[in-house]
Amino acid sequence: MRQNNKLAIFFSIALYSGFYVNNVQALETDSDQPITIDSNTATYDDKTATSIYTGNVISIQGSIHVNSDKLVVYFKDGDAEKLVFTGNRAKFRQTPNVGAKDITGEALTGEYYPKKNLLVLIDEATVWQGTGAYSSKLIEYDSKNAVVKAGSKESDSARVRVVLQPKNKAQAKPTP
Repeated sequence: MRQNNKLAIFFSIALYSGFYVNNVQALETDSDQPITIDSNTATYDDKTATSIYTGNVISIQGSIHVNSDKLVVYFKDGDAEKLVFTGNRAKFRQTPNVGAKDITGEALTGEYYPKKNLLVLIDEATVWQGTGAYSSKLIEYDSKNAVVKAGSKESDSARVRVVLQPKNKAQAKPTP
């Protein structure tokens, strides 16, 4: 029964992968949405409880969109516990709330923990939020609270670069 449940989840993801592309939800509902995956190939290994997707992988959960070359999904008790994105700069974007500008980012490796609403970007990581950009070897993005944490407390050699762009005069609001 357990194997059938995992296979049902795997084939459901593969079968319905294209149907949620235009279903952009607000940030508050992202974690309640199904994860859909579209790729060139898909494999499920019941012994390791993993599925592997390769070739132009597009993963979507609500307003969170991730594009990568390869995705490995690790299951625990039939639920997606961890998703690892790799490739030539895996890229993500999320709409934090209705009408807001998207938060975008990229890295060589990304780890997404759906139950924690946590995206960890590793190696050559950059996140753009509004007019600012955060770059570091390690960036954590709390997708539920739209919080970006860059760098590591364990090392002074790992630097964080933040670029804050000034608003141009056309964007600035007049003061009363």
